[in-house]
Amino acid sequence: MRKTVQTGRPLWAEVDLDALTHNIRQIQRRIGPDRQILAVVKANAYGHGAPAVAGAAVAAGATHLGVACVDEGVQLRAAGIGAPIVLLGFLPAWEAAVAVVHRLTPTVTTPETAHALDAACRTHRTTVDIHLKIDTGMGRFGVNPDEAPAFAQFLQTLPTLNLRGVYTHFAVADETDKTFTRRQFALFMETAGRLPPGLLRHVANSAAIADLPEMGLDMVRPGIALYGCYPSPYVGRDLDLRPVLSLKSYVARVHTLAAGETVSYGRTWTAPRASRIALIPCGYADGLPRITSNRGAVLIRGRRAPVVGRVCMDQHMVDVTDIPEVALGDEAVIIGRQGDAVITAEEIAALAGTINYEVLCAVAARVPRHYLQGGRAVSRSSLLDPLGGE
Repeated sequence: MRKTVQTGRPLWAEVDLDALTHNIRQIQRRIGPDRQILAVVKANAYGHGAPAVAGAAVAAGATHLGVACVDEGVQLRAAGIGAPIVLLGFLPAWEAAVAVVHRLTPTVTTPETAHALDAACRTHRTTVDIHLKIDTGMGRFGVNPDEAPAFAQFLQTLPTLNLRGVYTHFAVADETDKTFTRRQFALFMETAGRLPPGLLRHVANSAAIADLPEMGLDMVRPGIALYGCYPSPYVGRDLDLRPVLSLKSYVARVHTLAAGETVSYGRTWTAPRASRIALIPCGYADGLPRITSNRGAVLIRGRRAPVVGRVCMDQHMVDVTDIPEVALGDEAVIIGRQGDAVITAEEIAALAGTINYEVLCAVAARVPRHYLQGGRAVSRSSLLDPLGGE
């Protein structure tokens, strides 16, 4: 197995922008050419690195981007992203001016936010595009359906606010039973029919794109599907998705323990025989859940090496006794493929009792990202250069 040549920290995430482009094209094929795509790049593009992913998504055909908060939108503007950026989360009044200055598209659900945006627009002599969210059953964020028509009328009394879109959020589209999702959709359509005409309507998340493409309306909002993962085991596999992120390190030390010796905090693993132990510079502060201690594995030389002892903050250990040729500098794959072997985000999620979304989002900012196109690195971002460089 070829030894890895790197600079900087011996831990990195490889982000395959060709896979991202493939996934967007699969989504477009699924929904048809007349529907727009809002690529959800909140939470640092689900751990993949928002500036580079946002740029690649727009280049691949996404017309809008979705973030959760103002800072995420400002980061994209600082990276030179010019596409419409929809704030999918609550906008407090005190952030209204920042949203206006950076040409973000807030979701407005309260008079307080509306008045703050209006005041900021008047100060800066501009207008702002906004979207309205209707709570059709998620019970989290949005305007109640029976209040939406009057609220939309109120928004139209503020001439600096341009109501451009309306949307809702599905609660259980990723489950087998679509009854509640269809109920939400029907309620949304009835409510949207009482709003001003011509609004951009969007409701379909990754699960709905896969299973209910007829709900695509004017625009869809893929999140996890962009990154090559399915929302749940219950969602159809008609979309041919390719994982975008791999998490890799390399062997930093190999040493031998005698039978009966122990490894790591708490001495939770005892060598049952003379054992060769490899040190991997990746810990729970990087995104490897501590609960994978004595349960997970990494790939070295195309084979699975079990995690032994407790995962530490910055590193963990694996047993390579049965892979005797392992040496310092060998590539170690924590998430991804090596030869014919693969460890998925779903596998780690199952060990941790969580979902693939959380595993990807947990890849820390201090982990450098290497962006690949055509099989080679085209840019890199790191803690010291978060926007990336060539």
